[in-house]
Amino acid sequence: MAPYIPIFLMLVIILITQRNEKITIKNIIKKRQSEDKKMYELAQNFIEKECIIYTFNSQITGVIKQVNEGGILIENSGNTEALNFDFIVRIREYPRNKNGKKKSVVID
Repeated sequence: MAPYIPIFLMLVIILITQRNEKITIKNIIKKRQSEDKKMYELAQNFIEKECIIYTFNSQITGVIKQVNEGGILIENSGNTEALNFDFIVRIREYPRNKNGKKKSVVID
């Protein structure tokens, strides 16, 4: 009887942790959906402006042409690119100097 007690306790612990993981995954999905809505609303302010869009591992410079609930369309040198909001970290309008010219070096 005694050897079954640790096995029983391990099963109970496994069931509890799996239940908690399911709850946290649901919370993460809900939180991410609300963040996407916020990013959608904020990105609409940059339509038809030249911007720097930062992703996890790169940055893209171009004019934001369209903003949808899923992502944005960017035009750069005649090419059109689509970016998903899941990968966008930051959007910034391209910095300009006093005379209105684009800065040659952008430091973050």
